[in-house]
Amino acid sequence: MFGEFSSTMQNFLDLIMIDLSENHFSRSVPAWIGDKLSNLVILSLRSNNFNGHIPHKICDLQFLQNLDLAHNNISGVIPKCFNNLSAMATTIKINNFVLVKYVDAGLVFLNALLVLKGREDEYWSSLGLVTSMDISANSLTGEIPKEIGSLVGLLSLNFSGNLLTGNIPDNIGNMELMESLDDLSMNQLNGEIPPSFSNLNFLNHFNVSYNNLTGQIPTSTQLQSFENLSYVGNHLCRPPLTKNCTSKGIPIDVANNGSSREGSKVNWLYVSIVLGFVMGFWGVVAPLFFIRSWRLAYYRKLDHVGRKSYVSWATMDM
Repeated sequence: MFGEFSSTMQNFLDLIMIDLSENHFSRSVPAWIGDKLSNLVILSLRSNNFNGHIPHKICDLQFLQNLDLAHNNISGVIPKCFNNLSAMATTIKINNFVLVKYVDAGLVFLNALLVLKGREDEYWSSLGLVTSMDISANSLTGEIPKEIGSLVGLLSLNFSGNLLTGNIPDNIGNMELMESLDDLSMNQLNGEIPPSFSNLNFLNHFNVSYNNLTGQIPTSTQLQSFENLSYVGNHLCRPPLTKNCTSKGIPIDVANNGSSREGSKVNWLYVSIVLGFVMGFWGVVAPLFFIRSWRLAYYRKLDHVGRKSYVSWATMDM
């Protein structure tokens, strides 16, 4: 399907699930979704051509458990008001029976395709227990707001493939139910992996690759269980990587490179002094030895300057 998101959908006040993924919708994600469709539990607009910013009105969706805006052209910053998404901010997991319908007096659970842990799966009876947020592969900028750490009920979080900068908020480590954390890879984040990440004991999918992260990988059974590919493209050290750290927590190869650069600067200083001496000797002094006309002109000039200086000195003295 092409074109804009149809405004007629705002009249369907009882909608609890919208899945319009993998189409060709364009323009901005409409703000009226948060105003009119207050019962939404699942909102998937994945793999379209939506642009503009994430509307702050989405933060009014108190029942929203699954938000998927991945693979679009959305820009701007991550809204700080995401911490208002109440269903994602609780650790109490009870199956949400709003996700069932009655067919011939029989109870039938709704089903949905969700992309979690890097793969697409169909969820049925457990759908009400799943909470996820995926806004990867867009053009989002700025820092990851610390308010994200309030979404302690999230099982899966993915902010990868954007243009996010700054440090990783330490309170993301409070999201102890997290099973899949791919919110960092392929961005421009810096600083260290917060020590609180060692609290994420249920992680089975993790990726912080291709950023500008430095320092030690926090000690944790989970963090040490992932492959090197989860950390590649940074300046990190300690297991599972083979790089060791200095006493200051800097990877040894980075420290050595820094020392090498400093040594190179000192060596170049000596090299420049030697080159200056050689060039000066062969450019000025040597010709005076080998070229008689230059030597005579040089001494005449010295004699002239000396006489002139003597006369100036004598005049001043008188």
